[in-house]
Amino acid sequence: MGRTILAQVRTIFGVTRIFLSAPDVRQPEKDLLMAAVDSGWAAPAGPDLAAFEREIAAVTGVGHAVALSSGTAALHLALHALGVGEGDEVIVSTFTFAASANAVAYVGATPVFVDSSAADWNLDPDLLEQALAGRAAADRLPAAVISVDLYGQPADYRRIEPICERYGVPLIEDAAESLGSSLAGRPGGSFGRVAALSFNGNKLITTSGGGMLVGADETLIERARFLSTQAKEPAPHYEHHEIGFNYRLSNLLAAFGRGQLATLDERIARRRWYFDRYVEVLGNVSGVTFQPEIDDGFCNRWLTCALIDPALAGFSSADLREHLDADEIESRPTWKPMHQQRSFAGVPTVLNGTADRLFDHGICLPSGSGMTDDDFDRVLTSIDTFLTRV
Repeated sequence: MGRTILAQVRTIFGVTRIFLSAPDVRQPEKDLLMAAVDSGWAAPAGPDLAAFEREIAAVTGVGHAVALSSGTAALHLALHALGVGEGDEVIVSTFTFAASANAVAYVGATPVFVDSSAADWNLDPDLLEQALAGRAAADRLPAAVISVDLYGQPADYRRIEPICERYGVPLIEDAAESLGSSLAGRPGGSFGRVAALSFNGNKLITTSGGGMLVGADETLIERARFLSTQAKEPAPHYEHHEIGFNYRLSNLLAAFGRGQLATLDERIARRRWYFDRYVEVLGNVSGVTFQPEIDDGFCNRWLTCALIDPALAGFSSADLREHLDADEIESRPTWKPMHQQRSFAGVPTVLNGTADRLFDHGICLPSGSGMTDDDFDRVLTSIDTFLTRV
């Protein structure tokens, strides 16, 4: 299994802290980065940028891609390119990181938060249809739907895509966490009109910070590319007919990302191996369950996430998290739903209580592919010790 080259750790009182999902840096990306530096392509554009876009487009099974400064930028440009703006509504999964909803606010639209399905923790297709049917009856369909692939698990696009098509609402796949995952043979990032990827430091592959917008619609991707470079018109001087953004990824970071991408399969295999070991240790504990893998799907297990019912287990997710923290092991609660965030107080919702339950009882366990075997043994030993005390 893989090992990290540059240790992304801090030391507290002589004990190395194990992080939830630290960057996993290996030799190929170091070599490609230095080759890009030595070639003189330190400018924002360059051959590695174009190559990285082609390689990600191939992995996601789409024809077009534009590399950007973050996954959030990808979501923002997706909405902007689709013409979403002031006065519009956008349906968004409520159980997600804030970026999924923040991008809606950036274009002046209002998010409508829709709850999760207990079957896969992602956007509930039944609630989505309910929300769209109600808005269609009132003649106020949303301008878009953003469905999030939670913790690497693709949402049920076999149902979500046809629902969106039936109502004529464009679908954006927030695939920030699902690179390398698949559903019914289709890769994560291949669903909807466009998909947003993230290469943040905690993702399966990283460019330090970065993202990409991918899709089969060349016109839409090229529109995003134009907007991402300050909407510069093709003129010998700086000519701008509309407001653009400074969202392009640099050539150096793209070179780093190419090296990371070369070992994507190894990184996923490592994280899935962690998941299986966690299930061996915790799976037989009453009241402990794990995020299910969707039928006919493949989850990259970006993070291993469990639910702990304290009434059955005799302990809570917070109890386990605090114990691990005392052993210098980072774990975290699952996402706090967007409808609970003060930044989005009062926005419309369609809820069934699933996201609230997932937040109340969920825990994300250390899953970084750069953990050594000794690191992971430390995590499992800490969990074993905790279980003997409760």
